[in-house]
Amino acid sequence: MNRIIISPSILSSDFAKLGSEIKMLEENGADWIHIDVMDGHFVPNLTIGAPVVKALKKVSSIPLDVHLMIDNPQKYIKDFALAGSDIITFHYEAVKKDSMDVIKEIHSYGLKAGISIKPKTRPSEIFEYIDIVDLILVMTVEPGFGGQKFMSDCADKIKEIIPKLKKEIIIEVDGGINDKTAEYCIKCGANALVSGNYIFSSNNIKQAIEALR
Repeated sequence: MNRIIISPSILSSDFAKLGSEIKMLEENGADWIHIDVMDGHFVPNLTIGAPVVKALKKVSSIPLDVHLMIDNPQKYIKDFALAGSDIITFHYEAVKKDSMDVIKEIHSYGLKAGISIKPKTRPSEIFEYIDIVDLILVMTVEPGFGGQKFMSDCADKIKEIIPKLKKEIIIEVDGGINDKTAEYCIKCGANALVSGNYIFSSNNIKQAIEALR
């Protein structure tokens, strides 16, 4: 996989015009659309649910990269799958020993399954799942809010993950991604990047997206 996947986070977009924001991202080179789902329990913030994903699916021609930052994600996999998600990523910390069941359920809908780890979680805790999932999402900030400072030591976890892989996989990084931190993540081995504030605050969206690659 040579091309770096850029998945802009709509958490930083104008929610009053989400449809046009997605079209704008598509036209300016975004590969995926990253959708942060927060429940106010697993993380201290509330965002959007499956009905919004369903609405966005109608206007998006690129994959919807849905990141579930929620407790009991297994209860909602079906809703998000039927709403039109292309990738569903859940947090290992939310389910721990039940991770295999969640992965299997996501796959049962024909979707890509991702597993995510928070900054304090060691990569070794998910080693048993890395050859079953399609994506590993490494958080480089504490999940819950946009605009936090990038933690480089979290990106270093990728160097521990890569030697354990037996197949090509998507290694995505989320948190504080800009043109400088993107370069660091790619050097560590990331091949997909989530970025919100950096992209949406730019005067040139296309240039910002390309700068991340």
